[in-house]
Amino acid sequence: MTITPPREPFRSVTSAAVPMARNDIDTDQIIPARFLKTVNRAGLAEQLFCDWRYLPDGSPNPDFVLNRPEMAGRRILVAGDNFGCGSSREHAPWALMAWGISAVIASSFADIFRVNSLKNGLLPIAVPPEELMRIGSILEAEPDAQLTVDLEASELRLPDGSNIPFTIDSFARRMILEGTDELGYLLGREPELAAYESSHPPRISTLA
Repeated sequence: MTITPPREPFRSVTSAAVPMARNDIDTDQIIPARFLKTVNRAGLAEQLFCDWRYLPDGSPNPDFVLNRPEMAGRRILVAGDNFGCGSSREHAPWALMAWGISAVIASSFADIFRVNSLKNGLLPIAVPPEELMRIGSILEAEPDAQLTVDLEASELRLPDGSNIPFTIDSFARRMILEGTDELGYLLGREPELAAYESSHPPRISTLA
């Protein structure tokens, strides 16, 4: 049978970055709980960082980074430490990806956010604190500097020509490179599973 990948294969992305040098950005700040009723990604791009992004009257907050015109189309977010802490919600990576973010760079991630991100195709790239500071200095000096996240090479390439290696769970890395997920992986091995089942008859008939 033909398996249709649930998303496009991801190998690398080169983009200017969205700088958000804050520590402990939690999932309720990424996507407030009142927006969790949906079971799809429709509208989540507009709700990303909603309480920071909009003023009480609903107008855009001119001081928030995502509201700057030059941020449109940027696919890499550079944050601080402990990104994605707080409650578990798949809507957090969904909202980031709906806005256009493909990778988040931080010095550490909350485990549950990291797992949810990898399952949904968002790359959480953890780098040492000193390297994050160096990236921040580069972006401060040149806000439009281009970064490259290369998943095939497992490295982050900086505009000064240097590389920072990163580690992603090997199975998650394979799924993202292939543009599939655990279910797609299992369905793709259906012939092997069927052959195994046919050669190992059940010990107890469930039809009797």
